[in-house]
Formats: sequence, C-alpha cells, structure tokens
Amino acid sequence: MMDADPNVLARIAAALERLAPPPPALPDLSAADAFVWEGGSLRPVRKVARVELELLQGIDRVRDILIDNTTRFANGLPANNALLWGARGMGKSSLVKAIHAKINHDRPGALLLVEIHREEIESLPRLLAVLRDSGRRTLIFCDDLSFDQGETSYKSLKAVLEGGLEGRPDNVLFYATSNRRHLMSRQMIENERQNALIPSEAVEEKVSLSDRFGLWLGFHPCNQDVYLAMVEGYVQRLGIRIDADELRRQAIEWATTRGARSGRVAMQFVQDLAGREGVSLDGL
Repeated sequence: MMDADPNVLARIAAALERLAPPPPALPDLSAADAFVWEGGSLRPVRKVARVELELLQGIDRVRDILIDNTTRFANGLPANNALLWGARGMGKSSLVKAIHAKINHDRPGALLLVEIHREEIESLPRLLAVLRDSGRRTLIFCDDLSFDQGETSYKSLKAVLEGGLEGRPDNVLFYATSNRRHLMSRQMIENERQNALIPSEAVEEKVSLSDRFGLWLGFHPCNQDVYLAMVEGYVQRLGIRIDADELRRQAIEWATTRGARSGRVAMQFVQDLAGREGVSLDGL
C-alpha cells in the first residue's frame, strides 16, 4: 500500500478539528459567591434572596448545629451532609442561605453556594467534576428535594453522597431541604413494599438515601408566641410604626385566615402590612 500524502492527512485532521465542538470553557468561580446550576452550566447570582440570620426565630437549636457544621467545613475540617426536613415555611432554605451569608461576611469568599434544582440531580456528577479542581469550598444546595413514583434519579444522588468510586470531593458539601424525612412519598414506599419479592429490602433501598446525610435537622410548626416574635422582628427591622396591640390583632387574624403559623406566613403578613403602610422591604 502506498504511503498516504502527509498534506492530505493534515487537511483531514484540520477538517475533523473544525467539526468537533470546542471544549466547554471552565466557569469563573471567582465571579460570584453564589451560582445556580442550569442545563450543565453555572450561572452567577449577584444578589441572593435571603433573610438575615438574626431574623429567623424558633429554630435556635438547629441553627446552632448547622452553623457549627458549616463553619467547620469552611475551615477545611470534616463536616456532614445535612438534610433539613419538616414543616413548610419554617426557614429551612432561609437558614442555609443566611449561614452562607454570615460565613462570607466574616471571611469574604470563604464559601461558595451552588443551587441545584431537583430536575438537575442526574447531572450532579458533572457538577462535581467542575467543582472538584476549583479549589473553593463549595456548598451544594437543593431546595425541596423529594422523589415520586417512577423516579430513579435518587440513585445518582446516593452514589454521589457516599458509595461511588470517586465519592464526594473534599471541597464539596451537600445540603438539602425537604418536607419528607425519608425524601420518598409514603405511597411510593408502600408500592415498593407490595411489588417486591422481599418487601423489607425494597423499603431499605428507598430510605437508605436519607442515611447518606450525616445530619438530620427537624423543623416543626411554631406556636403563636414564636409566630408573633417573627412578625415583630420584621416590623422592627423595617421601622413600621404600628400599635403593638393592633399589630398582634392583625397578625393573629392573618394566620387564622391562612390556617397556619410559620415564618413564611409571618413574612407574607409583613409584606402586606408594609405595602399598606408605604414602607419598602429594602431593610430586610
């Protein structure tokens, strides 16, 4: 066989390089302290929607535990993945964002926050590959994490948290919030129990995801005193002038019409009150 013309080979190689897509550019993780993982890329968040740590009421114990765990991680010490579970509107996601802000206020740039949506969980290994060599201590945060019948993406999360060959990078920690302690609906677990040859093993497969989180922090409905303390804290921070008894009456009436007392309900009431009083929310 005759030797191929080197010029022809060079032209073929050049043509193939033009056809091949260029490698994706590495994100500039110094551009911000918070990002959102969307469609396989990191989008910087210039201003995080958050509430200051001092304004979060009724969660003192879990607050202190999570602050300690996150601070140790930011300092390069061992720390656990955390699952914040429980009642709606009691500050689970607000606590994560507030602690991130506090740590970076004390030590600018110490901790990166990356939010990943539940629908993107299957791409979590790609995100870890991006973060692994970044050198920044990174907190991956998934809000309202849960899985319904037929979903299998939880297996990707299990492998990443613990059990995979590479495992979780040392510079990455995973925090999730959920209304469910075991992240699976009761119906989903019961269906697995009924359809499995060995029901106990099927249930173990489902609940073992929660076991990957070293910290389980429970958030429970608040009583009226805590709810009113939340309202008063927001009102004082915004400088809204209103009689104390009238504030209490309106706040209780608002919670009664909603059928619930929580930090979210307190914030919604204060937003309504601020609007009626002509006060901006910029102070929060």
